[in-house]
Order: sequence, then structure tokens, then C-alpha cells
Amino acid sequence: MKTIDLFAGCGGLSLGFQNVGFNIEAAFDNWKPAIEVYRANFSHQVYDVDLSRQSDFDIFKDFTPQMIIGGAPCQDFSSAGKRDETLGRADLTLTLAKIIAGVAPEWFVMENVPRIIKSEILREAKDVLKNVGYGLTETILDASRCRVPQNRKRFFLIGHLKSADNFLDSYLDKNQSVKPMTVFEHLGEDLEVEFYYRHPRSYQRRGIYSVHEPSPTVRGVNRPIPGTYVRHSGDACDPNGKVRPLTTIERSYLQTFPENFKFTGNKSALEQMIGNAVPVKLAEYVANCIKEYQVDLEANKIIQTKQLAFHF
Repeated sequence: MKTIDLFAGCGGLSLGFQNVGFNIEAAFDNWKPAIEVYRANFSHQVYDVDLSRQSDFDIFKDFTPQMIIGGAPCQDFSSAGKRDETLGRADLTLTLAKIIAGVAPEWFVMENVPRIIKSEILREAKDVLKNVGYGLTETILDASRCRVPQNRKRFFLIGHLKSADNFLDSYLDKNQSVKPMTVFEHLGEDLEVEFYYRHPRSYQRRGIYSVHEPSPTVRGVNRPIPGTYVRHSGDACDPNGKVRPLTTIERSYLQTFPENFKFTGNKSALEQMIGNAVPVKLAEYVANCIKEYQVDLEANKIIQTKQLAFHF
């Protein structure tokens, strides 16, 4: 299926869909460090385009996409941000919806943080998409139950022009694992540590984790353990000289990027793009659910055609 990725970042969503067999034709973003990383890992073109200023949809229509995927910047919805959708970046969710409506591919997938469900912007975006005729499925997925060793929850809005609302709900539900995936289940002994530090947003939260549990959400901030750190009641062990933060590349593994994925650029930009990325295996999970639905849809069409022929 011909697919384009908008607000592509470093390519977590693209890679996940590509791994499942979707044909990524092109990607679009406006952050140069992420574009350079994307370029180093994919053979198709990535375009440096400010989507907030894009009113001509011909650049997207030229690819005749059957699907548009994308995750608009989420800082204005995120618990790590200001939680104020009037700041401007939240408008990019509506921009993405308008591009999808203007191009009208058969399918789309929009990804964001769970807090978006409380926003007026999401309601406006859904109205835009419903007016074009999309059936909509919306869900919040826990990545740790979708082949990702990380307690990361993400919102997905998935649309199909030929289906009723909630068409994908049962597929998204039935394929989830019963237990969350731990870091050790995904990486085994590769980290060469049993405990690691993840800098908390406040010291009222724990900061030390075990590889025998899912990691907390990978964020764009990665700091060493302070010398003055006091053990939190929830910490997996006492702070000591052996407890360290994960490296930038190790954090990319928690986002389920493969070892051969090339990350280039300065450390602060890499930490941010890895923290912002869609986990590759989470993207694969959603893509596989769509693929399974497509197979069932085609099978039902064949059955209906045979039944109609038999009737006549």
C-alpha cells in the first residue's frame, strides 16, 4: 500500500509500517536533525517542509497515497509540556487532519499522546475527517502490551473510507499481550546492568528501575544520577556507583529501534528525537492490525460475491 509519513521525525512510524509491508513513498518534516537521521536510514525521499504553512496539497497528492500516517508534535498536550493547546503546536493536529481530508487517501493513521482526548482540537480534527466520510477508530495503546519493553501509552486515530466507526477496535484489543514486556525480555543481557537510572520529572517520583520490569516512558531528557539523590521508596535498589543512566543508543533500543539504525548528530538532538519517536514495534503492532483487517475485508467481499452469484 502506497503510504506517506507526515511529521515523520526520525522514522519510528515509517519503519514499523515498512517492516509490515507497507510501501513508504515519501516522508515530510521540518526539523533538520531528524531529517538527517531519517535520510540515513531510508531509501525514499524525505522532504524538508513546514507543514504548518502548507495550504497546497498537490505535493502530497502527487504520490497518490493510499494511506497517510503521521504524529503531529504533542508538546501542548503532553504531561511533559505546558498542557496548553492555545500555544500553537496543537494546531498541527488540525493541520494534519486537513491535509488528510484534502488528499483523501483510503486510510490514515494519526498518533499522539493520550491527553489529546481531552482537547477541543481533537474534536475539530475528527469533524473534518468525518465530513470526508472516514469511519474512525480511536484507542489508547499501552506499548508494553504491544511488543515494546516500555510503559508508554499513545493515542491512535485510524480512519478508513469504506468502514463504519470502531471498525478496528476488536483487532487492536485481541492482539495485545496479556503481560507487559520487560526490558530483559527484549534485550536480555545486552545492557550489562540490572538496574539503571531514569531522571524523574520530580524527586517525588522514583528514578531507579530494574531490567525485569518495563521501562518508564523514554523522554527527551537523559541525565546522570545526582550525587545528592536520595532513595525513593519505589526505587528498585539503593543508589550506588553501579547505577547509571542508559546511553542514547540504549534508549533507542527501548524504543525498539534495531541495532543497525543509524543515529547521527549531537547528543541533545538525538535524545529529543528518540524520546519523541513512535516505538517501532508499536507502529508494527498497529500496522499488523490494519493488515489483518484488510485480509478479513477482502475475504468477506469474496464470500458476499459468491453468495450473490449463487442467489442469481
